[in-house]
Amino acid sequence: MIEVQNVKKSFGDRTILAGVSGVFETGKCNMIIGASGTGKSVLLKCIVGLVKPDEGDILFDKRNFWNSQTNIQKEIRTEIGMLFQGGALFDSMTVAQNVQFPLDMQTKMSLSEKQDRVNFCLKRVGLEASAQKMPSEVSGGMKKRVGIARAIVMNSKYLFCDEPNSGLDPQTSTLIDNLIYDLTKEFNTTTVVVSHDMNSVMEIGENIMFLHQGYKVWEGNNHNIIESESAELQKFMFTNQLMRRYKQSIGLK
Repeated sequence: MIEVQNVKKSFGDRTILAGVSGVFETGKCNMIIGASGTGKSVLLKCIVGLVKPDEGDILFDKRNFWNSQTNIQKEIRTEIGMLFQGGALFDSMTVAQNVQFPLDMQTKMSLSEKQDRVNFCLKRVGLEASAQKMPSEVSGGMKKRVGIARAIVMNSKYLFCDEPNSGLDPQTSTLIDNLIYDLTKEFNTTTVVVSHDMNSVMEIGENIMFLHQGYKVWEGNNHNIIESESAELQKFMFTNQLMRRYKQSIGLK
């Protein structure tokens, strides 16, 4: 479980997060949604330790990340798996080498142990046959799956996904959503997904935080989001669906 308590962040005179609080539950697909510029990515960066909040606390199973000793922060970081929006694969490494990279950097496992773990993760995301391919030789959806395999290779307790469906067609997006959902249940991770894709929200959003202009204005799940009385959320959902239909009508992903 991850607890976010009154997190505030500004850059210069611009307030990005204005006191956001919430709980991301273990074994569930937690989602942070909202339009561009509402603070989603900044909140994610605060949680994973890339940006320090001006105020507030972030607790990983009661361990306060920003108010703890360095060894506690290091311990938490080894428990985090991250799927970046663009995949962030190393072009000069094979698929298998990309997945193995965290093991090389953070463990003392033998080569055979690393290879076994990499093979397991690649098989779990359906890419065992692509282990020796280069990133340039696989599709966008496959790159996302490589990124997921790398994110779970350390047996991560916390899985973060930043816009996992960005640039993907609807069919591949559904595949990625289902994979994230299944892995969350299989490994009982605390999964946090940043997204603006309402299809993903309705598919896997078990615990949803909606941000608007730096504030949390609604929280719920994919069963009661339609019933929300938040005007900002209703506008976001309506605009999101219209834009998706428009893109599909002119042949864009």
